[in-house]
Amino acid sequence: MGHISQRCEAIVLQHTNYGESDMILTLFTAEYGLLKGFAKAARKSRKRFGAVLDPFTQAIFQWKRGRGAFLLLQDAELLNSRFGLRGDLQRLALASYGVELVSLLLEEGEPSQLIYELLCSFLDSLDQGGDDLSARLLFELRLVYLLGYMPHLLHCSDCLKIFADEAIRFDANRGGSLCLDCAGLTGVSIDLGTVGSLARTLKITHRQFEGFSFSPKTLQQGNLILTQVLQQILPREPKSLKFLSQL
Repeated sequence: MGHISQRCEAIVLQHTNYGESDMILTLFTAEYGLLKGFAKAARKSRKRFGAVLDPFTQAIFQWKRGRGAFLLLQDAELLNSRFGLRGDLQRLALASYGVELVSLLLEEGEPSQLIYELLCSFLDSLDQGGDDLSARLLFELRLVYLLGYMPHLLHCSDCLKIFADEAIRFDANRGGSLCLDCAGLTGVSIDLGTVGSLARTLKITHRQFEGFSFSPKTLQQGNLILTQVLQQILPREPKSLKFLSQL
């Protein structure tokens, strides 16, 4: 008895050519998390899939369970090609970085509705020409938050003192923000206004990227904070980060 066909909306994170005409895809879905799909003869016949298999594309895929870990992809209905990403190298690199973060931080087969919505909104913002540096900071911050790795921001992670108008430091290895008494010589100097801005953004829906434009100082210090946190939780440095840093 054959496997029953199923349908599911997904974002294409990556594709790899296999053999003479087949393709292997990494898909991200809300219902099933990360999935691996096998598209037979996808490069030989564009009729079934067309440009649907390109990275960052969103589509409804029809598939069957294969014998191994791979889904057997049968058909796809295009929802969003995000073609605008292809015209700007910076945005393309940021999109690659975003999907690689998701690939590295999520387990295969783990449902992820909120993170699926977050990634869709991030890619849409880049595709539509939003503020790309603010979008990156928002995406990293919200991803860390939704995965449960958020550091302490508005109070000292050691003594739990709530910050007033004072200088603070940040050290992800010690849980986040620190008052100067607790910090000693560890961490980097951060403005209270920066952590306040980051904390406020978490009160706004994870789907909203439009309208955000952080100051150069918030972007610079926010990047210091998120770089520390991501280095702690990532299994390895994203390959796309090196390319992104060169742009």
